[in-house]
Amino acid sequence: MPLLLSGQSFRQELEACGCMAIHTPLEGGAETRLLRRLKGAGYRTQIISARGLGDPEVFLMKLHGIRPPHLGHQSVGRNGAVGEVQQVIPQLNELINENQPVALWVLEGQVLSHSELLSLTDICHREPLLKLIVEMGGARSLTWKPMLEFLSD
Repeated sequence: MPLLLSGQSFRQELEACGCMAIHTPLEGGAETRLLRRLKGAGYRTQIISARGLGDPEVFLMKLHGIRPPHLGHQSVGRNGAVGEVQQVIPQLNELINENQPVALWVLEGQVLSHSELLSLTDICHREPLLKLIVEMGGARSLTWKPMLEFLSD
């Protein structure tokens, strides 16, 4: 339990590697405790899900377009059945612009492909203030390792 009391070793490893793969107990609670410790250390924190993320770099860092879901019978006169493209601001746009470090917790990271996980690691190396914690599944106890080390196993 000392790990969850301070979170010091987790934070030091996260700052060293930038992107961390983590396995958490299925009953939950570990992520909120660790994020609270990171907030106490001066990080701005956010939780997102990996499902529906698409291209991680575009979703997190660049202005991108999305189309609304098709709702059935629509006129084909103006936009057809696909709908208008709506421009969406990047998920981390306002968080990265300040000089405060950002910790982003990605839930259900096991659905991401190898190349998407590498892309997340590259984002962390380019943006020194951004730290990513990717939840890669459940375990009996809280375990973590750097993402590059996780991908090489």
